[in-house]
Amino acid sequence: MKNIKNNLLFIWLAVFMIAAPHAAASTQDDRPVVTEGINHLGLAVKNLDRSVAFFTDTLGWRTAGGDPDYPAVFVTDGNAFITLWQVSDPKTAVEFDRKNNVGLHHLAFTVKSLKALHELHQKFQDVDGVRIEFAPEFMGQGPTTHMMIREPSGNRLEFVVSGRQVRAEMEAKK
Repeated sequence: MKNIKNNLLFIWLAVFMIAAPHAAASTQDDRPVVTEGINHLGLAVKNLDRSVAFFTDTLGWRTAGGDPDYPAVFVTDGNAFITLWQVSDPKTAVEFDRKNNVGLHHLAFTVKSLKALHELHQKFQDVDGVRIEFAPEFMGQGPTTHMMIREPSGNRLEFVVSGRQVRAEMEAKK
C-alpha cells in the first residue's frame, strides 16, 4: 500500500512539473493571479563563506551582490536567485529537520542532462561539508532522475533531470 501511495505521489508530482509552467494565470474560480513566479529564495546558512563557495565553485553560479552588514550574499545561475543569509550564532543554530520543522523542506534545481547530474554527484563527493542523501536515481518509476544532498550549511537541495530530457537523451543514443 505504501508503495502504491509513493507511486501515486510521484505521478502527481511529474504531472504537476509538466503542467505547471503551462497553467493559465488564473485560479480555479477565475480570480486573476497577481504573482509571476518566485523572485528569489532566501536560505539561512551557518557558514556564509562555505555556502557561497558551494554555489559558486561547485555549481558554477555567480555572485550578484550582497549586504555585508546583514551579512548576506546573492547568488544566481542566470535564472534563479538565492539570498544566502548568515545566521547570527552558528554554534546555537538549530539544524533543520524536514519531518518536524515548518518551513522549507527542500529546494529543487533543474539540471540540463543526465551527464551533468552524474558529474555533479561526482563533484559533490569531493566538496567538504556536502552530505549526499541519495545518488542519482529514478523519481518513482522514472524516467525523471534526481538526487538529494545537503549543502555545507545543511539545507536540502534536490537536482532533477526531467523525464522529457532523459527520453530525449535515450533517443539520441539510438
